[in-house]
Amino acid sequence: MCHKSSLYSCFFLYIGEDVKPFTPEKTKEIVMSLQQPAVFCNMVGDWPALHWNAKYLSAVLDGKTIQFRLGLKTVDLVPQFETRCNYVKATLEEFLAWSCGQPSCLSGPFSCYEYSKYWAYADYKYIARIFEDKPEIFQDIRWSDFGFPGRSGKESTLWIGSEGANTPCHLDSYGCNLVLQVQGRKRWHLFPPGDTSFLYPTRIPYEESSIFSKVNVANPDLKRFPEFRNTTAHVVTLSPGQVLLVPRHWWHYVESIDPITVSINSWIELDADHEARVEEAITRMLVCAIKSAENPGAGDMWLNPTEVEATSHEINLQYLNKAVSAYIKCQKASVSEQACSSSTGTEQRTSASRKRKKREVGCEPEGCRLLTHEFGFSSFKAEKLQKIPFGPHLIQVLPQPQETSSMGEVAVESDSRDLLHENEGGHFGKLHCTRKQLVMSNDCETPAHQMDSDGSPNASQTALSTNDLLDCLVNPHVINLVARLLLERTRV
Repeated sequence: MCHKSSLYSCFFLYIGEDVKPFTPEKTKEIVMSLQQPAVFCNMVGDWPALHWNAKYLSAVLDGKTIQFRLGLKTVDLVPQFETRCNYVKATLEEFLAWSCGQPSCLSGPFSCYEYSKYWAYADYKYIARIFEDKPEIFQDIRWSDFGFPGRSGKESTLWIGSEGANTPCHLDSYGCNLVLQVQGRKRWHLFPPGDTSFLYPTRIPYEESSIFSKVNVANPDLKRFPEFRNTTAHVVTLSPGQVLLVPRHWWHYVESIDPITVSINSWIELDADHEARVEEAITRMLVCAIKSAENPGAGDMWLNPTEVEATSHEINLQYLNKAVSAYIKCQKASVSEQACSSSTGTEQRTSASRKRKKREVGCEPEGCRLLTHEFGFSSFKAEKLQKIPFGPHLIQVLPQPQETSSMGEVAVESDSRDLLHENEGGHFGKLHCTRKQLVMSNDCETPAHQMDSDGSPNASQTALSTNDLLDCLVNPHVINLVARLLLERTRV
């Protein structure tokens, strides 16, 4: 909601309860077609979830404990991956007391972590799980306004953090992302899919559906990662009441910049996820096989805490076959649909037939792509989407000027002005599986391992490691090629 006193903002405050700037159909069209990040304004003014600040959630949870990840506020050259953090289980009441510096924290779960030195993050909490005894609260989140009827809090995740809490730079293998900011502000650093090679992608630590960057975007080591200079950062500060669209395969580093932040997000499934699951299955098989063969005594925490344990080769092979079968099923349905739609004229029939034959020969699997950032819009979407209605209600996140430092920011003004202003001051990953939780001890241990910039234990700079090999073998471009070759074999 807007808070400025201008006539403009007051007008939208007045009509916002009943009239939204975009219909659900138009909003979905934008979400499924837009290939750059953008911020929706004045779309959620009537959502009960806007009242989900940390104090309110603490009362609703009524003493229920959740897991917090703790990291150091000091800025290092190495990203603070989850394998380098500490964990405690605490109530939101205890978290709020700690963040306010109350004396009661001297003996609580945060007693070992001085607020001035640490941040805490209850990240990636499935709302369906933490509020399983209060299902009525799911309806406070209404993604139906964005064109996804039936999608509510049940298909969403919750993020609660203190100042400095951050998510290392990564891309999500599946879907696109809608993020509602509820309390406080978060700064998002986004990079387009084309910047992948400049961000030094790695699968260590390994987590299905997340490809991490070796670069600490907040403090890049340009000697070690010189190509990072070639990235095109899109930086935006998201304020309460605003919804950010993170398109498919956009890299992002996210940091809380206010004392307490609360966000809610939902990953939107895309047909392109079928091919992505094949790629993820190949990656899992290679990473698990190679890393499991290493000496366990090496102490390399290569598995992200979200994964719990490495899966066996047999299970990974089953997963791969299921992913390939799902892709083929989608491909056949797409071809059949195209055949039906092309039956209205001889010329159209001939054209469609040629396209189908081309795919059968196997130049490029594209039947399951609703949205493909690497190759542009599908023709259907290109025809349907006449113009993206950028303006006060849909604000594009623009690239940073070259002379601006990588940590510069752009803020979306809360009165939803036209421009972005410089700020002076199951088993198929995230979309379907339940995030596995580690049972962590509440002790005062420092991060278990000091990692090198590539996420591996400190080692000689001249000797190649297993992780160096894996970074090449499971590079996104290599895995994409392997997946296409593998899918071609299924067409023979």
